[in-house]
Amino acid sequence: MAFDLSSITTGRVDLPPRIIILGTPKVGKSTFGCSAPDVIALPIKGEEGVDDLDCAKFPTCPTFDDVISALASLAEGEHKYRYVMLDSTSTLEPMIWDAVCREVGDKNGRPCSQIELVAGGYGKGYASALSYWRRITDTLDYLRRERGMGCVLTGHVKVKVFNDPLVDPYDQFQWDVHQQAASCLLKWADVILFARHAQYTRTLEDTGKGKNPDRVRASGTGERRLYTQERPAHPGGGRGVYGRLPYEIPLSWADWMAAVSAASK
Repeated sequence: MAFDLSSITTGRVDLPPRIIILGTPKVGKSTFGCSAPDVIALPIKGEEGVDDLDCAKFPTCPTFDDVISALASLAEGEHKYRYVMLDSTSTLEPMIWDAVCREVGDKNGRPCSQIELVAGGYGKGYASALSYWRRITDTLDYLRRERGMGCVLTGHVKVKVFNDPLVDPYDQFQWDVHQQAASCLLKWADVILFARHAQYTRTLEDTGKGKNPDRVRASGTGERRLYTQERPAHPGGGRGVYGRLPYEIPLSWADWMAAVSAASK
């Protein structure tokens, strides 16, 4: 592509968001994504979150190639969908690893059975997997730019110790995909959301009968909450207006869009 001064533009470009929503099991990530306007769900084998949801959906994808084929159909065919939801990245990653093991292979180029053996090991398999993730993000970017479609990617979390160089190590909810993939996708997304059930703690009273006064008991109301900003305990954040949202809102698409609308004023 040749650039000259005539290619310069000014003003804001409004494009639908690229959303990543992470959270604890059964909290409602799929329900949130399927509540997007004119959405079509792309369920990945191993996830059944959209089965009981009233939204358009592709057949469950059992391979990486099927995922690419489904996305390509949205790029090439005529439709009125405004969002696509991939549910979930956590079950998509093993499919990507299978494709890498089959297509890249071991140090001799022969298919192998483990991602750690790809191209002779030493993390080369995980590095190779990034190009497969980029095929997905590149296609989603095409849908966003050329077809006006936003996307929602769901993912599960794990609790892992985070070694912060400035403070003592602490537990943190982290995306349960490989750290190289997580880093790449989190940088790509416009919106990073974290969902969980609201929980509260209280310290048990010392009864004087040998009980430990520092024991803490957790409780909750079952309320589902959405967190829009990063904290030491969990991911979050966003660009532009998505970075100006209240920290905590109810977990629903309507409440999230209401917060976006208020922050835009």
